[in-house]
Amino acid sequence: MRDPAIRVILLPRDTNAQGSIFGGVILAHIDLAGVTEARKHAAKRFVTVAIKEVEFKKPVYVGDTVSFFTTTKKLGTTSVTIQVVVEAQRWQNPAEIVVVTEAEVTFVAIDDKGQPTPIKG
Repeated sequence: MRDPAIRVILLPRDTNAQGSIFGGVILAHIDLAGVTEARKHAAKRFVTVAIKEVEFKKPVYVGDTVSFFTTTKKLGTTSVTIQVVVEAQRWQNPAEIVVVTEAEVTFVAIDDKGQPTPIKG
């Protein structure tokens, strides 16, 4: 069994006008999951510099348990690129798990002055 970087249950406050979970809520959690993975490489401050194409394949509903699985794709001198896969476990049918979306997120490590700094060292 693989462990997610983060797992959340989404609530009514997270819904859009159509009654499903607002995409921006999912994007915020993708960002948090990605930085959780980035911090495995160093205890540094990381900022998000890019999120590549996010296409929502399935909706997320109130009460679904949403898991964000991460993998480091590339580790550079000051940047790290993380793959995030988002899955929803339906609350009314826990056996149903669907892939919601995935994203590639690039972070840069920064120093106290906000300037890029080496991840290692």
